[in-house]
Amino acid sequence: MEQRAQQHQQQIQQRQQIVQQRQREMLTRQSSERQSRIDRMQQRVQQLQSQKPEGVRAQRAQERTLQTQNRLLQREQSMQQRDQARLQRLGPEPATVGRAATAVAAVQAAERGRFAERFREQAPAQAQAALTTRQSGWAPRQAWRHRHPAVFVAWLGPVFWPYAYSDIFNYTFWSYGYEPGYWAYAYDDFVDTVFWGGDGPYSAYASTNPYDYPQAGGSSRARPRASVSPQTLQQLCGTPDKGVTAWPLADIAKAVRPTPEQRALLDELKTAAANAAGVFKDSCAETYALTPPGRLRAMMNRISATLEAVKIVRPALENFYNSLSDEQKASFNALGPNVGERSPQQQANVEGCGDPKSSLTQLPIQRIEAVLHPAGKQKEALDRLSEATAKGVEGLQAACPNDVPLTPIGRLEAMQHRLEAMLTAAKLVEPALDEFYATLSSEQKARFNTLQQVAGP
Repeated sequence: MEQRAQQHQQQIQQRQQIVQQRQREMLTRQSSERQSRIDRMQQRVQQLQSQKPEGVRAQRAQERTLQTQNRLLQREQSMQQRDQARLQRLGPEPATVGRAATAVAAVQAAERGRFAERFREQAPAQAQAALTTRQSGWAPRQAWRHRHPAVFVAWLGPVFWPYAYSDIFNYTFWSYGYEPGYWAYAYDDFVDTVFWGGDGPYSAYASTNPYDYPQAGGSSRARPRASVSPQTLQQLCGTPDKGVTAWPLADIAKAVRPTPEQRALLDELKTAAANAAGVFKDSCAETYALTPPGRLRAMMNRISATLEAVKIVRPALENFYNSLSDEQKASFNALGPNVGERSPQQQANVEGCGDPKSSLTQLPIQRIEAVLHPAGKQKEALDRLSEATAKGVEGLQAACPNDVPLTPIGRLEAMQHRLEAMLTAAKLVEPALDEFYATLSSEQKARFNTLQQVAGP
């Protein structure tokens, strides 16, 4: 009798699990479809914002259309949030679902990464402003002037971190545009480079084509590679010295009112900035790296050049800063809007830098196993690659800062430490990646090279 009662209870639980699983599937599918609509609506809003109609009547018509699109977009995003809340209330899937559940969880975790968080979870106006910032060709060094968040792009064409010059040195002076979530970006860049390449879940955000955005749900359908003209690359990468004019040197001089001796040190800082810009010219790749080992080395070369540039500028900045009086230092530290201030959401994002990132590394390994079917020595080499990647991510996690430095030299030092952590992680993964790649057949290499494009089993 007692055994029958237990069986009956188990049957009830199984039916409940089936119902919940169907609800999850329905909500997931519904969420994916809605996210596709949101992406299309964001593209439409962006297209409208980029238009410049002539005449008052045409401008008013555009404003009305834009307002309508924004209302529809906000409604869809609100419904999307409700669906996500329902999914959370359903709780995690039972362990009996097995490996498929782990894969789904990994995909969902990856979709909550740097770009997904910045462009989907933020308020519509703020997210659209960030997209508009990038689409309008503004480098992150200019974003703070318009109170837009800086947008971080991993790859633009064959160039890793195209805005490195602007990101590094303008974070030093104008930290406002780079909060929140600045420190967590390295995870996605690192893992994308090793496994996904130019067609990663977030890579299309680097495109100059407003319609070349990734589809929701982590679709593995191939997309056109981001179209980048040689002129664009030359402007962003080949002539970074133009960014020196964007350094707030005039603002610094106005704020601290340097003495003649301090003015000479400020001139030395400007010279160091120009020398640092020259380092970037030699690190700009002109052709795509088509293999994962090649992409990783391209990333390492770019990080090494950026690190060298930081080391060129840092002594000059420290010499100038240390020559200032306490009053002058306070004036220097106060440059830029909202320095040191954080909202609760910003604080949560900063803390997220140190959160465990197991799903981020699980997803590509599972994808490799599903597409390449490694066996024997290949499987052993893949296990070592998985371990090395996890250790690299752990190193990045350990290097997360506890606070945002309030002084320019403190922020530049923090950036140097972050770059060193990225380079250390890459060097840790490089031999394991080379070893695994060498064990693959020609067919497997071709699949690994285009892992994101290859249809799953």
